[in-house]
Amino acid sequence: MLRIKRVPTVVSNYQKEEVDEGGAAGGCGRNCMRDCCLPGAKLPLYAFQKSDKVESSDKKDPPFAFLDSLLLGEWEDRMERDLFRYDVTACSTKVIPGDYGFIAQLNEGRHLKKRPTEFRVDKVLQPFDGSKFNFTKVGQEEILFQFEASKDGEVKFYPNAPVDAESSPSVVAINVSPIEYGHVLLIPRILECLPQRIDHESLLLALHMASEAANPYFRLGYNSLGAFATINHLHFQAYYLAVPFPIEKAPTRKITDFNGGVVISEILKYPVRGLVFEGGWILP
Repeated sequence: MLRIKRVPTVVSNYQKEEVDEGGAAGGCGRNCMRDCCLPGAKLPLYAFQKSDKVESSDKKDPPFAFLDSLLLGEWEDRMERDLFRYDVTACSTKVIPGDYGFIAQLNEGRHLKKRPTEFRVDKVLQPFDGSKFNFTKVGQEEILFQFEASKDGEVKFYPNAPVDAESSPSVVAINVSPIEYGHVLLIPRILECLPQRIDHESLLLALHMASEAANPYFRLGYNSLGAFATINHLHFQAYYLAVPFPIEKAPTRKITDFNGGVVISEILKYPVRGLVFEGGWILP
């Protein structure tokens, strides 16, 4: 039987600061995403064209390259401002010789300098706990932009858009302990403080982000608690790596069609069993 090992609780950096500073009364001074600092806050906003399909022939071109100009450009800006715990571009990465071609990286900073988080694996699904570290406690300078569906169907970018606390915007933020170039977090409805549990609406948001990037080397994924997710606040991981993953090259065998166009296949000749879901439609 597979069992999840209980992990000791660690107090986060922000929680230590709150204890030292006597809490967040009167403003925490860290320009965070909570009530103490949020009133009057403005962040860039990328409004994507929401469509019934992931890829639509009538989709208009964005005002600039979403991946190259916006996401990676803002990410490099944060790197120049020294907001990361270490320089991931200096880490050694290589493809291991062999049939699979796994990718290996020597990233000492990820282990030694990663932001401590309060986390204990009791079960995969846990209720959100605001007393533990979560993304509302990060500095607004770590957030690259808000990511929302356009209200008029046009792709637009606003350099300074008010943060509407009532609508709880979805945001894209840097991962301060990156594992690869351009490593960011997509945090759906950040102010709703949702636990790390994937749902229909957040999955569609992630698909829209992958569609906007429009690049096969921009990977976007989700991992649950117990699968190396250490923050119980709903988020997706994404980064850029110009090398194909072994699983992307693995052969597949179709199992069945599902729900009007989604093809389900099983992965073959790969060390881990898995399924592949393919389809061009976003389900309502």
